[in-house]
Amino acid sequence: MRLGFLAPMLALGVALAAAAQTSSGPWFLDQPLLPGIYTADPSAHVFGGRLYLYPSHDIDAGVPADDLGSHFAMRDYHVLSMDRIGGAVKDHGVALDIASVPWAKRQMWAPDAAERGGQYYLYFPAKDARDVFRIGVAVSSNPAGPFKADPEPIDGAFSIDPAVFRDADGAAYLYFGGIWGGQLQRWASGAYQAKDAYPAPGAPALMPKVARLRDDMRHLAEPVRDVIINDAEGRPLTYGDNTRRFFEATWVHRYNGKYYLSYSTGDTHFLVYATGDSPYGPFTYRGRIMEPVLGWTTHHSIVESEGKWYLFYHDAQLSKGQTHLRNVKVTPLVHRPDGTIETIVPYRAGGR
Repeated sequence: MRLGFLAPMLALGVALAAAAQTSSGPWFLDQPLLPGIYTADPSAHVFGGRLYLYPSHDIDAGVPADDLGSHFAMRDYHVLSMDRIGGAVKDHGVALDIASVPWAKRQMWAPDAAERGGQYYLYFPAKDARDVFRIGVAVSSNPAGPFKADPEPIDGAFSIDPAVFRDADGAAYLYFGGIWGGQLQRWASGAYQAKDAYPAPGAPALMPKVARLRDDMRHLAEPVRDVIINDAEGRPLTYGDNTRRFFEATWVHRYNGKYYLSYSTGDTHFLVYATGDSPYGPFTYRGRIMEPVLGWTTHHSIVESEGKWYLFYHDAQLSKGQTHLRNVKVTPLVHRPDGTIETIVPYRAGGR
């Protein structure tokens, strides 16, 4: 196990112990949407005027923690929904179980969903029989499921964290990728290699991937390409720039004609964003959306509902910091007039 994972966890334990000795205790900006189930990685969409969430379903499988994320041993997906922000949250139950996916063997991580022609498509990562993360798709006539998985993963897609963006012209784009346990570093040659291949600290970072989907929403319409994220001078962010470079959890939304690519920096625990003029990029880094949450991971989605924008995210409040047992939250998101996004502070260990 690398110290990259252990050090933040030790710091978290110290912070929790210190918070327990204060009169105020830890302060949280928002409260969990659904206390009765552990969920994370929320992908939010409005379908038919109702808000649907497609999260991971966390369980305690008794697997030791490591840098590969082996303790994130999820086996199914639940769909959550609400008629409005602040309304009652409904758990629609199991929408897809790993036992019904012919090619998948374990670790159903962060999913996303999309709609076309009255059909709903659930995109999800899982490890196959070779322990390689692939991305599959399952289909339903109901946004709440149940979903039926295609018998094989999507050809040409790999790694983790699928996210689908539907543009105004109807085109759909599949974004994906995540380093470390997400295995993106093992696809540097274009084919899977069992050995990790990380760039040098000063070299360009590993970038998320994108490809346009066919109209059937189940196949890629073109070869996969890198989503380039540059600094303000037009240079690709470097791998050693771990407070800004891509780690996982890609999401794309459009606002005032600009495309916003947001993602997690992983081991530094920030949600950050970049903007561009095309869904393919290149994107220019702009800043942070959210400071670190309680827990090691951070993952999000951004959605407009009833004319306002919201950030769905997770932390580990319910489990008191157990990073594999998380809960979903929502908070308002503000675009400033200059196109930047106001930074959100979700948590303070020593109280407000």
